[in-house]
Amino acid sequence: MGVLIAMTKLLALAYHFPPVGGGGVQRNAKFVRYLPEFGYEPIVVTGPGDAESRWTPGDATLLDDVSVRTDVRRASGPVPEPDRGWRSVVARRLMIPSSFIRWWVDGATRLGRDVVGEVELIYASLVPYDTAEAAAALARESGKPWVADLQDPWALDEMWLYPSRIHRRYDLRRMRRLLASAEAIVMNTPEASARLLRFFPELGPRIVVSIPNGFDAADFTRNVPQRDYGRFLIVHTGYLHTATGLRLRRMRRFRRLAGGMAVQVDILPRSHVYLLRAIERLQVENPVLASKIDVVLAGVTTPIDRQIADESPVPVQMPGYLPHAETVDLIRSADLLFLPMHDLPDGRRAGLVPGKTYEYLASGRPILGAVGEGDARDLLLAAGTATVCAPTDERAIASAIRAQVRRWESGVEDASPRPEVLARYERRSQTRDLSEVFDRVLGTTTVPARDATGSSSDG
Repeated sequence: MGVLIAMTKLLALAYHFPPVGGGGVQRNAKFVRYLPEFGYEPIVVTGPGDAESRWTPGDATLLDDVSVRTDVRRASGPVPEPDRGWRSVVARRLMIPSSFIRWWVDGATRLGRDVVGEVELIYASLVPYDTAEAAAALARESGKPWVADLQDPWALDEMWLYPSRIHRRYDLRRMRRLLASAEAIVMNTPEASARLLRFFPELGPRIVVSIPNGFDAADFTRNVPQRDYGRFLIVHTGYLHTATGLRLRRMRRFRRLAGGMAVQVDILPRSHVYLLRAIERLQVENPVLASKIDVVLAGVTTPIDRQIADESPVPVQMPGYLPHAETVDLIRSADLLFLPMHDLPDGRRAGLVPGKTYEYLASGRPILGAVGEGDARDLLLAAGTATVCAPTDERAIASAIRAQVRRWESGVEDASPRPEVLARYERRSQTRDLSEVFDRVLGTTTVPARDATGSSSDG
């Protein structure tokens, strides 16, 4: 047995961590799983993991990604209930942190103080963004550098809605102040990185990189589940933003006047609304073809999500949130994967790529991307397995579905994603990229902790 090389310890602040489920959790869990292969041993500070909500569904299966040797420190519960009613309105209008945010920042800071003396680096996953407050405080007190990982672009996010222009400017100032204290900033997409430097050019001397979400090849090794292949199956996984989209449309005029939006955005297309309308169009134009289509919308849903599905003549199944392995199985069994995004004015690039995009691509299944300009569209076209159209173009969505059903009927073999494109988004590759950011911050070159046989020390 070979001698293992000593690893560099880091403190990882990550509220979204198993047994909580969701896309952001997978990013954190996979980084923690694979970082030891690149010379870094994380000590994780997270929540108790027992508070289920729309954004934190329970998924104990994701604990399989966490080594039993990983040091995980959990803030004591209970997790405060979300502020509701007048408390929520007052807190939002006066920019007062919610009960949950105060609990998490205080708890993360307190737990971080217990271990920060043992580590060389602080890494913070900024969901919620207020995690930056804890990371900055720990860095200031300990003299250790910290790295910010923004899963979305914070106040530069075109889907992030503020009560007014004043609120947005306040959050931009807070974002500028906190990120200025970080040694490195990891953004989730190339567009988000470019946008950050356009708004905050003074951050240019810092390390600013883009490390997107991705997929783990190990999650795609199981046999593809069998199903009734006499039906054409369209699958969407993850969140539907129906309620926010409808509310924004009702308040569009007020929002525009108040100035709480970075850009005029239509969020409703990031739902099942236009998909169902397109299939309803096919039911009128070609009832025989449309009668072969089934739709599965897997993920946490709201009453309005279910109401719209129930009122549609399209056969829709809504199984709710599925454990990640079951979600991957569902994706791999689909005949067409639906990827919708929000709609932006012409010439405006989206700063987001939905997390599901990478696992959609890894599945090798055909994708219908109802997406506008941006990194998501660029990626889908580069991979070569997607048809893309504008988010609100019902006719184009219907046409793409018609073409895919006919392809399926004729038995034409599906195209495979270009391997050189796919390889960039594998979790190990991305973890290597993150470790290189840490190396640059610390001014070191780490060596993967492997034994003499070449196997990873984490087994």
